[in-house]
Amino acid sequence: QSQVMESGGGSVQAGGSLTLSCQFSGPSFDRYSLAWFRQAPGLEGGGIAMVDFTCTTKYAEFVKGRFTASRNNDKNTLSLQMSNLKPEDTGMYYCACRGFLRVDDRRPIDPTEFFTWGHGTQVTVSS
Repeated sequence: QSQVMESGGGSVQAGGSLTLSCQFSGPSFDRYSLAWFRQAPGLEGGGIAMVDFTCTTKYAEFVKGRFTASRNNDKNTLSLQMSNLKPEDTGMYYCACRGFLRVDDRRPIDPTEFFTWGHGTQVTVSS
């Protein structure tokens, strides 16, 4: 049974940087696709970034050029490097995974397609 756990959240001023990490536990990490999601009341959220089992990436438009997601198949981790952070990036960030799910550029990253979720890590960006 797979599990994921997020870390790395914190408080930062606008324009700053932060890196989140998602630790995967379980067998066959290289068969799983992982994604980051954000949830915050009144702010744009949903799927942020996805790295599928082929290492193809996809980003939400509002983070392109600022966020970079990458996986390390040796350490079973997914990271999210966030730069030029804005107050509207504030929220709870969740990591999720599912086996053999491919990036689909025709539609947004869909949380209903992911079966295993972490408990989240809070990111707060102050102006």
